[in-house]
Amino acid sequence: MPASASRPAGRRATGSLRAVSGDLFASAAEERLARRAPLADRLRPTRIDDIVGQDHLLGPGRPLRQLIESDRLSSVILWGPPGTGKTSVARLIARVTAQEFSELSAVNASVRDVRELVARAEARLGERDVGTILFLDEVHRFNKAQQDALLPSVESGLLVLIGATTENPFFEVNPPLLSRSTLFRLEPLDPGAVRSLLDRGMEAEEVTADDDALDLLVDRAAGDGRHALTSLEVAAALAVGRGEDRVTVGDAEAALGTKALRYGRDDHFDVISAFIKSIRGSDVDAGLYWLARMLDAGEDARFIARRLVILASEDVGMADPMAMVVADAAARAVEFVGLPEAKLNLAQAVVHLATAPKSNRVTVALGRAEVDARSSGAGEVPMHLRDAHYRGAAQLGHGTGYDYPHDHPEGWVDQRHRPDEVEGNVYYDPSPHGYEREVADRMADRPRADGGAGHDGRS
Repeated sequence: MPASASRPAGRRATGSLRAVSGDLFASAAEERLARRAPLADRLRPTRIDDIVGQDHLLGPGRPLRQLIESDRLSSVILWGPPGTGKTSVARLIARVTAQEFSELSAVNASVRDVRELVARAEARLGERDVGTILFLDEVHRFNKAQQDALLPSVESGLLVLIGATTENPFFEVNPPLLSRSTLFRLEPLDPGAVRSLLDRGMEAEEVTADDDALDLLVDRAAGDGRHALTSLEVAAALAVGRGEDRVTVGDAEAALGTKALRYGRDDHFDVISAFIKSIRGSDVDAGLYWLARMLDAGEDARFIARRLVILASEDVGMADPMAMVVADAAARAVEFVGLPEAKLNLAQAVVHLATAPKSNRVTVALGRAEVDARSSGAGEVPMHLRDAHYRGAAQLGHGTGYDYPHDHPEGWVDQRHRPDEVEGNVYYDPSPHGYEREVADRMADRPRADGGAGHDGRS
């Protein structure tokens, strides 16, 4: 009996040893991983006062600081350029909050991931009366369906959302989600804040640096603290590699040479503007240059594709109807093929759109029609155009007098299709460019329903 009683104890002892051993291995792995982590990650702040450059939000008495310190945070959107502290703020909240802190990256999270997280949050609240904070990095990469999946839980307070984005949330975050969140804008770090980060980085890397090397790193960082620390880390490795502990300007230049072109918030808007205007101006080489610059800098290919689809109608239009087909195909290829191969599809679309004949007459026509549609005297739907597919419609006169175009040899008929108040207004006036010239010729052969002459294709 004693022997038999000892077996469970032995198993428990063995299990305990394995558990302790496993914990030791896990602890050692975490320690080694921490040592191997990038410098910017190793220097992530553990106190509010360690965050540099955002005093307007985190200085004494400032709003975001008060919410964090009181652990009374409601849903927020942290908007700012790369390397300004958005993730650092979120991780700091994780250290101080009594609520459960969960984290998702919008790059690889799915609607299913969101729903599973919501289910766990509901169980946690019901079983332990503990709320859940969700940090969603790059929230702008969530599509509408994914953002909509979050909305009920944010609206009810089941989840406190911390969304981080480098993109303008008024364009990239669903309005209902944005309206239920407080927007905090983080600014690019000033040179003094970047220099402070570099000082911490040199201490962590156990190196010093020449002033001109530091000045170069600060200047090229352009307010991006992570960029500055990453460049310093490479420069320090170069110095240590040759047996020195002092970073020279040559080390800094070499480190910066390994970094992609700087592409911050202003670049995002300026470069896409240059891209669109180059294609509109039929400068195919400039269009390809700006495309390459955006892709090399990590711009979202879907954003580029969307702009090409818009441009196809806005600036090419009926001068080359295939432009819309090509742009749409490129956008689908971005989703189906993905980068890097989809770069070729985008480049083909750029070449097609830039070399296509140009016309903005569709854009102008819609604008003119919208003016009439929004006017107070827009008028009623003519009786002969009204729906006649229900019982009693004929008694109301709906559909009476409608002339079916396919009953005519040429497939069209001269009849009114708008309210009398706007019937004579011309919206679409085709240009003499490309395929639109043929459109103009066809329209010129057909007199307008108000009795006037047809279009002649000229403004």
